[in-house]
Amino acid sequence: METSDNAENANEPAEAPTGIAAQDWERASADPQYRAAVVDLLGALAYGELAAFERLAEDAKLAPSLDDKAELAKMAAAEFGHFQRLRDRLTAIDVEPTGAMQPFAAALDEFHRQTAPSDWLEGLVKAYVGDSIASDFYREVAVRLDSDTRALVLTVLDDTGHATFAVEKVRAAIEAEPRVGGRLALWARRLMGEALSQAQRVVADRDALSTMLVGGVADGFDLAEVGKMFSRITEAHTKRMAALGLAA
Repeated sequence: METSDNAENANEPAEAPTGIAAQDWERASADPQYRAAVVDLLGALAYGELAAFERLAEDAKLAPSLDDKAELAKMAAAEFGHFQRLRDRLTAIDVEPTGAMQPFAAALDEFHRQTAPSDWLEGLVKAYVGDSIASDFYREVAVRLDSDTRALVLTVLDDTGHATFAVEKVRAAIEAEPRVGGRLALWARRLMGEALSQAQRVVADRDALSTMLVGGVADGFDLAEVGKMFSRITEAHTKRMAALGLAA
């Protein structure tokens, strides 16, 4: 998955962490509701990384050159490395990884089915825009997690190199054929809508996650903060569109 594009998009709190965020996993996980929420979060992330690996490997087949194919293969390998870290963490906290991922498989598979790219450029935009929206969401959540889980989540959101690669390739394609920009802008808007809807469905289906996000557990957001969170995610999306040379 991709990170936010620069430091100004990072969502780390300016003040010292309090509550759950000031605790390590051993202390925080004594709360069974918090533990269940983190297992859900790691399960969702793990399946997302596995799906990203599969998608990048598939997109490599559309690459116009061997260099491009190799670049995507390298990114796919990085995504699989992230998946392995999450899988190992679930095992370390005595959770069966497949069981933790299974509740999220259908929703994520459906998202990828509905947003299957028709060509190389659409695949690049999807990886850059779609994955970045998901990463922004997880980063917002991460600041409220215990220190051990937060560090892991932020590590697996590290940029695999796709952001710079996608921007360079898409901008070059638009410069060579300006009318491509209109089609890709419409595609990116569709991705934005589908990604936000999919995230909302995943959270709504999992009681522990929704409780963590809106009050109760891990210093959850209140409803006003949820609105601000989605505003920040939308603003970051607009900046990424500009970086691609596309209208938001």
